[in-house]
Amino acid sequence: MDIAALLEEHLHPKGVGVVIEAEHLCMTLRGVRATGAKTTTSALRGLLRSDGRSRHEFLSLAHGGGSD
Repeated sequence: MDIAALLEEHLHPKGVGVVIEAEHLCMTLRGVRATGAKTTTSALRGLLRSDGRSRHEFLSLAHGGGSD
């Protein structure tokens, strides 16, 4: 949310999308030793939040897919 807010504040775009994928090292190295325990967080603002088509295209590209 902070990254999206910063981009929106300084760049004034029509839409902002941020997707972050992180690996939980505490889960990988300790505890259950779940290799590759990842979490994905996203923040969408402006046009990417309100327009379904734009949101779908952004999220598809962010997750390694192509646009429709």
